[in-house]
Amino acid sequence: MIARLRRLVTEWTTLVPLLATVLLVLTWGRGLPGAVVVVVTLVLAGAVLAAVHHAEVVAHRVGEPFGSLVLAVAVTVIEVALIVTLMIDGGDKSASLARDTVFAAVMITCNGILGLSLLVGSLRHGTAVFNSEGAGAALATVATLATLSLVLPTFTTSKPGPEFSTVQLTFAAVSSLILYGLFVATQTVRHRDYFLPVPRQGEAATGGKHIEEHAEAPSTRTALISLGLLGLALIGVVGLAKGVSPTIESAVETAGLPHAVVGVIIALLVLLPETIAAVRAARRDQVQISMNLALGSAMASIGLTIPAVALASLWLPGPLVLGLGNTHMVLLALTVVVSALTVAPGRATPLQGGVHLVLLAAYLELAINP
Repeated sequence: MIARLRRLVTEWTTLVPLLATVLLVLTWGRGLPGAVVVVVTLVLAGAVLAAVHHAEVVAHRVGEPFGSLVLAVAVTVIEVALIVTLMIDGGDKSASLARDTVFAAVMITCNGILGLSLLVGSLRHGTAVFNSEGAGAALATVATLATLSLVLPTFTTSKPGPEFSTVQLTFAAVSSLILYGLFVATQTVRHRDYFLPVPRQGEAATGGKHIEEHAEAPSTRTALISLGLLGLALIGVVGLAKGVSPTIESAVETAGLPHAVVGVIIALLVLLPETIAAVRAARRDQVQISMNLALGSAMASIGLTIPAVALASLWLPGPLVLGLGNTHMVLLALTVVVSALTVAPGRATPLQGGVHLVLLAAYLELAINP
């Protein structure tokens, strides 16, 4: 019976990415009626769950922090493609789409994924334990990238409006790539131990694998198949999200909500795989993996999106609005301060998780009702 259930799960997680890709090809660039939107949404949800499964298979094979990096970078690369595609199709109303989506990703990862992981981990295990050196380095990089790319454009004077001049945008793009590259090198080579799960007192270090996990690592062939299916699942998630985005935009306009809500919804959809994977890691008392996913996704979202939209702005008509408004700058500053106080001790209680979730709720409420 157990073997049959395992085979069913394996077949399901294999078929759904393929189905999502086929459905994406059939629906790409077409207006979707209501019944098809429902089907697309269901397949999209299945692709999210399949992506999490295959990401965990790859992570089990390569170990941490490489597993978290694979999922964060894969999702972000496809997210960048989605943003650029929507900017090409959206005209002037998409001038702030990159800013809205990137800022939404930062708030969702640093408050939503992080807060939920801390809450789940601390409720299940008493306290959530993680490495403050690794989390602090990641948070410092996220704060620097967010300030250089999303705050400074509001105050520069070379160009009217919350925009960068060409030279300033080039500097922000190059700086983002350099900082992200330095962080990846630190995370995976020079100081890899800063980003491994922290063993409890009395437990031996396990090289990134929880001491209670005894399952053998999958073979290289299995991991490569899962890596390919992970890519298909993520392409399906983002591509199908683009397919239903006109329906989302119509619903937002009908409800009289700000257009920035579209960026929030896109970020929520795209970040579902990281959210589920982070919560699962927290339940296993591997909160450092949750930290790697949350802060790594925020960093990749800025560090890869800004250079991409900077390059795309060379041929895209209209302005590229990156600067945040006053309300969002206050939320970003509060998020950075609270996050610094959270990661400094290297352990957290449900209180810290609740504080981050309240910050996310405040952002979502202000996005709907600015």
